[in-house]
Amino acid sequence: MRRAVCIGLLCLLTDMTAAADYRVDAQNYRDYLHRLQPGDRLLLVSGDYRQGLPLHNLSGRTGQPIVIEAADPAVPPRFIARPRANTVSLVNVRHLVLRHLELDGRSQPVDAVKAEGHSRYADHITLESLHIHDHAASQQNVGISTKCPALGWVVRGNRIERVGTGMYFGDSDGSDPFVGGVIEANRIVHTLGYNLQIKHQTTRPAEYADRYDTVIRYNLFSKSDAVAGPQARPNVLLGHVPLRGAGSEDRYLVYGNLFLHNPSEALLQAEGRVAVYDNVFINGSGDAIHIQPHNDVPRDMAIFSNTVLASDTGILVRQGKGAAWRQRVIANVVAASHPVLGGEAAHNVMLAYRPDFLNLAAAELTARLLADAQPPDRLPAALASELAAYPDWQGASRPGARVAPAVLRMPEALWP
Repeated sequence: MRRAVCIGLLCLLTDMTAAADYRVDAQNYRDYLHRLQPGDRLLLVSGDYRQGLPLHNLSGRTGQPIVIEAADPAVPPRFIARPRANTVSLVNVRHLVLRHLELDGRSQPVDAVKAEGHSRYADHITLESLHIHDHAASQQNVGISTKCPALGWVVRGNRIERVGTGMYFGDSDGSDPFVGGVIEANRIVHTLGYNLQIKHQTTRPAEYADRYDTVIRYNLFSKSDAVAGPQARPNVLLGHVPLRGAGSEDRYLVYGNLFLHNPSEALLQAEGRVAVYDNVFINGSGDAIHIQPHNDVPRDMAIFSNTVLASDTGILVRQGKGAAWRQRVIANVVAASHPVLGGEAAHNVMLAYRPDFLNLAAAELTARLLADAQPPDRLPAALASELAAYPDWQGASRPGARVAPAVLRMPEALWP
């Protein structure tokens, strides 16, 4: 018995002390990739890294992820794209953190970060404070992409610019679902196509059978300098979750974001099960929100407490033929040529389009629009209580959105 206890204690102590820090440079870093174990950190010194970052068959653990990050976040290592290879390649990985890296595409036709199509899974991946730029050889080149089943990603505080598509999660046929993600405080600008697309889902792997919400919050999505034409896409497109069985009760929660300008498409297009609240939408060249069929139809949706300034349609809801789902449009402040079309609309403040407000700081927009409106009634107590169940809802006292502090720190929020 004493021997068994001693062996158990030794195993516990070994597990607690196994984690290691490896400080590496551009010449030797790849020699260490296969050594990484739960809790290890690979600290990359500054410099140009030209051999990519293939992260294959690596697994951390809950509370002990494998971390790959800059040795000095103030001087991040720069990974320079190379032909015919995605810069960060993920294959069969879990509990992995990447932080404070620069990924320079140099206009090569590759992706910056990709969970590869031949991978069986890429679960619990955190991508934080990455600077991804110049991956714009075509719209097909993506800043962050998944092409295998992916559960529990956190994509936080990244700057993505001058890319074909900012983030693309899932596959075009609805396979390889992106499940239970958190996408927050990212700045995505200067994209040829989408800032963000999450594809529709047809099925769900058995190990992902629980109910999940994917949260999209406190981001800035801008296509201010996009051009109309065959590559035109919405800033954000959200496809449906599985129509039945595992995953069919999942939702997208889209809140606290700033959506800016698109010359030919809506700022947000969505179907399926989505809640859209506390966002600011500004489009001087067209529409703001399109709730409409894409690969299926809009299902139960709530669009509430948003502030919209749009030169054409503010909020458009198109149901699928014969659909019995509800799309509620509640307590929004909408200044547009056509403020609200379709849906179950109630307690909205609808105003004429105000092009003179396009240059207002985003934080000022709601108050300035409400100053031109009749004082709105307070929401009925039962409705306010229902909406308060949504995470971080800010709109109990008046219609419209408040801009999150994380968004206000981004330059475009000050001068759209």
